[in-house]
Amino acid sequence: MQQQTIILQHNEPNEIDFNRLNDVKNIKILLVIPKYNFSKEIYYAYTFPAGLCYVSSILKNIGCGVDCLNLNHLYGIDSELLTEALENKEYDLVCVGGNDFIYTKVKDMIDVVRNHKTKPRFILAGHILTHEPELMFETLNPDFGIIGEGEVTIIELLDALVNNKNLNDVDGIIYRDLNGKVIRTNRRTPIKDINILPFPDYESFGFEEYLEHIYCNDYYYNNSLDFPRTYPLLGSRGCAFNCTFCWHPENYRWRSVDNIVDELRSVVKKFRINNLLILDDCFSIKQEGVYEFCGRIKELSKEVGWDIKWTCQLLVHTVDQKLLETMKEAGCETISYGFESFSPIVLKSMMKPITPDQIDKAMHSTLNVKIGLQCHFIFGDTAETKETTIETLNYWISTGNGQIGLGFIQPYPGSVMYQRCIEKGIIKDKLSYIKTGMDAHNFINMTDNMTDEEILQLRSNMLKAYSKYVRFVRPISIKEDNNGHEVKVKCPYCKEKITYKNCYIKNKYTYGFNIVCRSCSNRFYIVSLVQKIAYKNYDKVRSIRDYYKKIFKLDRLHH
Repeated sequence: MQQQTIILQHNEPNEIDFNRLNDVKNIKILLVIPKYNFSKEIYYAYTFPAGLCYVSSILKNIGCGVDCLNLNHLYGIDSELLTEALENKEYDLVCVGGNDFIYTKVKDMIDVVRNHKTKPRFILAGHILTHEPELMFETLNPDFGIIGEGEVTIIELLDALVNNKNLNDVDGIIYRDLNGKVIRTNRRTPIKDINILPFPDYESFGFEEYLEHIYCNDYYYNNSLDFPRTYPLLGSRGCAFNCTFCWHPENYRWRSVDNIVDELRSVVKKFRINNLLILDDCFSIKQEGVYEFCGRIKELSKEVGWDIKWTCQLLVHTVDQKLLETMKEAGCETISYGFESFSPIVLKSMMKPITPDQIDKAMHSTLNVKIGLQCHFIFGDTAETKETTIETLNYWISTGNGQIGLGFIQPYPGSVMYQRCIEKGIIKDKLSYIKTGMDAHNFINMTDNMTDEEILQLRSNMLKAYSKYVRFVRPISIKEDNNGHEVKVKCPYCKEKITYKNCYIKNKYTYGFNIVCRSCSNRFYIVSLVQKIAYKNYDKVRSIRDYYKKIFKLDRLHH
């Protein structure tokens, strides 16, 4: 472990001396990552989370007894698996973190902990609590909630609990006092220097097992490797911008490249990492940081003896041809951009500090250096009109070449759009929306100038355009082996024949997955005959899928 002290920010910076925290070292804590799907099946198709892994590191750093449980890697229902863990060992505290999509799971787990004979106390953390602290705390009823970054807060919370200190002096928490009144303490000032944090403890949550089950065609990766062993890297926290459809509670802070490379040196050889998924919303605001990272990652590749590929998110107005060429040479295979709209009116309304010209330049420059694109246009901003939707969709049809996704803005809790939906009565019940209303395929009319019928027509136009202009390709051959499937396909763009090994195909009649060409870096879909027909009739198929999703949501609500 690194660091023996952690800087705390209150009115003036000070330090916690870990040697003074001997009392908390006897605490036994269970950290739990819930399943990210709604079945009993073992599940590996997710992005490995960083939040609880950082908390695990900090708790182990101060000597707490910590056990880590990743329910995704176990067969069964979350609540039953948690019950089994509590039967096997007695804990003082159970801590769970996550986002709103796991609401029902968190509710069930809190009920399990509260009713268990050993009576551990429950700490809830993550976005599920942070964006609506009072609502989520009163509804889910944990013992304690951590609002925002948790590393320092949990140390102070444990210290207060063990030494009977006033909980009201712990910034960034929510709890009930002895009279049952909900108390929310002062906002926790974000950690100014995130270089001081210990590196995330992925290993204790089954990271090696996770690495063994990553497929070549997993959506989040760049498809340049048949057997990717992908390390999630958080090089910064927060964001420097305030887009209306997004929400982040902290300001932007970037780690030094030295600190990032130190983390990579500690894991690349150990876990045989050959791919990095950089999780930052915007990987460095300044070009010099990216240039420095490129030089260091090339050095690290030589040091370990193999190439390290990577994927990141950048801003369109921070890239140029020289930077992209440098990134490609350093192993960058895919860049995710927030294009959002091709209308300057909508971009301004979204508070996106970019222009259509910058979007166009970034897209073509990125593909020219053979780096893949991961980006979307999202419709439905307040300022959206029939004219602005035509402007964006026409650009997508004429120039996008199927490389840009299409979707609708989602009013995620905490965002400006979410607040607007509440004010306009579009979201009438916040809790009901959080429990069942959030879906990546929602098309809520949040505009000021479009009718519901026009929104429905827009959605139909989007689906038809997607069916017509995105490339859906049937493979030349498919072979099943011990490592998934080997798929041979001809790229519809450069006509190169490429073989992808270690692909996941659940059903040979209905498969369909997005892939990046290893020759020209354009994206296309590899599909079965049935799936190709379905995509070519996407608007009709989606209507059927939406109906069944609605029924499934009602089932979840009743549950």
